[in-house]
This record gives sequence, structure tokens and C-alpha cells, in this order.
Amino acid sequence: MTADTALNADDLEFLRRPLHGFLSVAAGPVPAQPRPVWFEATAAGTIELFTAPDSLKVRRLRRDPRASLVVAAPVAERERWVSVAGRVEVETTGAHDLAERLAARYWDLGDPSRAGDLAEILDADQVRLVLHPEEVRRFSY
Repeated sequence: MTADTALNADDLEFLRRPLHGFLSVAAGPVPAQPRPVWFEATAAGTIELFTAPDSLKVRRLRRDPRASLVVAAPVAERERWVSVAGRVEVETTGAHDLAERLAARYWDLGDPSRAGDLAEILDADQVRLVLHPEEVRRFSY
């Protein structure tokens, strides 16, 4: 296992695959409750997600902006994971564009059911979460 303060080229290549990440936000004395999420690793080296502005994770992030995301390779592949921890900014712009990009990555939008699911996401208020890496850990076997 190695640690760094930024994502490297191998991390970015891995994180640009349609994998689920598990996001944990700081919750004080309460144990973290990771949730599976879609995410995008950006060229700037940040991780972006979208969510409802009134979600529990946003309320917690407004109190304490620390979070981490863990992404692991699927079972059929060799063991590999990347963990990114840092501070999160809650942005009011760009969430719908991000949702459209991620839906195209994770779903077959030619499926009318999935296209309808995306339309529901785009009809709702969303915010964009930007995770700025402060500690990146990785492992591969």
C-alpha cells in the first residue's frame, strides 16, 4: 500500500472506469456510514459527485467538510483499490451536467427506462460535491 497527496496517472485511469465508489463523510462521534456513489475523477485531480442539496451527506459536509471515497476493482479482477480523503466543497453549479455525463457512463441511455431515470434526476435540484484530495492511498496485488 502506498500513500500520496494527489492522484497519479494510474489512479486516474482506474477511477475513470464505471465503478462504484463508497463515500463516507465526517459525522463526529457517529461511525461513518459509507454510501455507494457515482463519481468522476477530473483532469484537475479532484473527485466530483452530485446529490440532492438537502441530503444528509450535504448537511454533514456543511458542518464538517471532511470526506473519503474508496473505489475497488470488481471481484473478477486482481485486487486493487484507491482511497481519497480530503475536504469537500458543495457547489451549486454544474451538477446536472455532471449527472448527464455519469448517467451516460453507468447506464445505457438508449433504454427508455434509464432515460426516464435520468430525466427525473435532471428535474430535481442537485448540487455538485468536489472532493479535493489531501491523502490518497492505493493498493494493488
